Amino acid sequence: MHTVRREALSALPVRHAVPALRSALSDRGVAVLAAPPGTGKTTLVPLALAGLLDGEPPHERGQVIVVEPRRLAARAAARRMAWLLGERVGDRVGFTVRGEHRRGSRVQVVTTGVLLQRLQHDPELADVSAVMLDECHERHLDADTTLAFLLDVRAALRPDLCLVAASATADTAPWSRLLGGDDGSAPVVETQAALHPVEVVWAPPERPLPPPHGMRVDPALLAHVAGLVRRALAERDGDVLCFLPGVGEIARVAGTLSDLTSADVLQVHGQAPPAVQDAVLAPGERRRVVLATSVAESSLTVPGVRVVVDSGLAREPRTDHARGLGALTTVRASRAAAEQRAGRAGREAPGAVYRCWSEAEHERLPGRPRPEIELADLASFALQIACWGDPGARDLALLDPPPEAALRAARSTLTAIGAVEDGRATERGRRLARAGVHPRLARALLDGAQQVGRRTAAQIVALLSEPPPRGAGDDLTATWRSLRRDGPPADAHAARWRDEVRRLEQALPADSAPVSRPADDVAAGTVVALAFPERVARARPGGDYLMASGTGAALLAGGSALASARAGWLAIAVADRPAGAPSARVRQAVVIDEDVARLAAAPLLQVAEEIEWRDGDVIARRVERLGAIELSARPLTAPDPELVRKALTQGLRDGGLSLLTWTPAATALRERLAFCHNALGDPWPAVDDAALLDHALDWLPAGARRRADLAKIDVTAALRGLLPWECAARLDEMAPERIEVPSGSRIRVDYSGERPVLAVKLQELFGWAAAPALAGGRVPLVVHLLSPAGRPAAVTADLGSFWKEGYKAVRAELRGRYPRHPWPEDPTRASPTRRPNPRRRP
Repeated sequence: MHTVRREALSALPVRHAVPALRSALSDRGVAVLAAPPGTGKTTLVPLALAGLLDGEPPHERGQVIVVEPRRLAARAAARRMAWLLGERVGDRVGFTVRGEHRRGSRVQVVTTGVLLQRLQHDPELADVSAVMLDECHERHLDADTTLAFLLDVRAALRPDLCLVAASATADTAPWSRLLGGDDGSAPVVETQAALHPVEVVWAPPERPLPPPHGMRVDPALLAHVAGLVRRALAERDGDVLCFLPGVGEIARVAGTLSDLTSADVLQVHGQAPPAVQDAVLAPGERRRVVLATSVAESSLTVPGVRVVVDSGLAREPRTDHARGLGALTTVRASRAAAEQRAGRAGREAPGAVYRCWSEAEHERLPGRPRPEIELADLASFALQIACWGDPGARDLALLDPPPEAALRAARSTLTAIGAVEDGRATERGRRLARAGVHPRLARALLDGAQQVGRRTAAQIVALLSEPPPRGAGDDLTATWRSLRRDGPPADAHAARWRDEVRRLEQALPADSAPVSRPADDVAAGTVVALAFPERVARARPGGDYLMASGTGAALLAGGSALASARAGWLAIAVADRPAGAPSARVRQAVVIDEDVARLAAAPLLQVAEEIEWRDGDVIARRVERLGAIELSARPLTAPDPELVRKALTQGLRDGGLSLLTWTPAATALRERLAFCHNALGDPWPAVDDAALLDHALDWLPAGARRRADLAKIDVTAALRGLLPWECAARLDEMAPERIEVPSGSRIRVDYSGERPVLAVKLQELFGWAAAPALAGGRVPLVVHLLSPAGRPAAVTADLGSFWKEGYKAVRAELRGRYPRHPWPEDPTRASPTRRPNPRRRP
């Protein structure tokens, strides 16, 4: 080993923690390593455990695996370790990422996805002595799953396998409990970073800007970030590391800074070419401005940085399980992430961080980022745990359980593509898992190869497996044609695409070949629709589309290559639905026809008889649908009578009972029945709107088939049909329709109010000591005493008291006005009459 590299190793603070870590692993086999970024945990610790440092024996015989959450970080870690040993990558230190493998004899750096694949077919890891999971604090779903599987392996197969959970934060208690299991908390080994002071400069925009919305970041904020970079270059020494949420924002800020002459502008993200990644990780001859995503928070150490400019934004996954739409969304970074970012300025010397928000806003930020398991599409996770043999994840050591609704949606997706059955992985599901892509894409790869050919299916799936290149239009077929041109790859995206095509093609059986090669749109549309059948979409009259999932979709305004095609059908590859938006936005799609839609989305094809209330009447028809898309319909000549009755019931719910013909007799009967139910309770039936609708099937006649039939229903007979026989026999007794008064008149009782009312002329009640009580004597009858002209004169529920106390006042007031009518002093002894006294002859 060269002297300079010994010096580089000795400068790493984590070297002081190695003895304690080795001791903890010897005692317990598990440990948590807390070491801030820049301390050397990713590079020195694996070399020490593998016995590759001077005077350090290996902790155990066997290979040391280092697990990184990102491909960029895995490559960088392997190169750094090989450099420290004075070797090339592939000697004693290697790495494996999707599509690229360099075998190392002692240390292998892999991504979480690669290790998950290996654990599924080789859970024993016989040639491995230790596994270190790096950056576990970032809470990536694959990382959480990998650790849970490794703890299972330790418990069941390899108690000698050493596990190290390495975190860049001091929040180690949850990991310690998780790794310790039933034996108590696992040992925690901490390393203090030799941090220099970092000055915080609060630098919000001059005027408040709208918060990020979906993937959109206000251009004014990006202009402000670029201005802060220029300010930092003028005010401070050293390189500037600027954190931005995504590739698009990095490109926009880089464009704004393109006129810089005092510094080189570098862009680092997961899609950056290897040459750019190498340039970022090595000191430059000139000052540098490094524009980076969150990958530089803890996964990568960028030398020479003295200043950090932090936009305060990050990207998180969001999944709309009901619509089958997933996307990244821009959010405010957490306080923990802001501290990680700021710390990058103090690794080598005193530094400064310029934050694009105020100190007051900082206190309102979330404490830490949410774990991915709470936010992401869980289809891949659900397939992994099903193949592992624990489809409910009940026995897995996870810091956070998967949300039940998201897990149900994932299982539904897997069941639909034949990957699981009764929760257990099928043989097909295991084949899909081995493809190393999302289960939807694996299904499109396997089934698509039979339709369009191995290479074509691999090319389309490779295109779907990562975000489209910057500047790509919404026509996926055009993007595919540009990528498959002969000659060297045009850029890093094209190079990665070709590597992934080769990998996917090797994963397919050799006999996956169609009879003939279809046209480009047919081939691409078939594969896309196989991956996302619920996103097959048909044009609507307004110019937008309806997806099979039932969600509307609109092409991008002013920049859609697909708009000119005016396609009747699309297979949508990439779409997102902004919060609050009624429709999804189509980011990439393929023009297809109905035949392709029917073929690729065949599981969604249904033929059903629909009998329902729609547009004010019963509709009965046989309908062919592709999900929510109606393909054809024809009327039913003999619909199921019971289903028709249910549709009529729904019509009554929608349109109300006013659709029936309410004669005065029907209304009066309903009021009498309501009175009995309120006064006597069961078994007298309730006849309010809700009750009648709930029991509509009991009183709707069998022959009713349409709205017009509702108006013909004899409502009076229907109401009487609701009465039990014992109630029907006593209805006139409990709630008589009319009551005979002393004059001999039979007066109708009004049951429309809270109490039954008898409105009758006062003279007809002479001699009546008391009005009868109804409902078996429970409810007194309220008497409205009318003048001879039929106008209200008095109201009483106690007629006897009225004769004694109220009658005199009424008599005094009305006697002179109606002299021809009798007004006896004692009405209880007078004869009732319906007529006035005869006129006196002159």
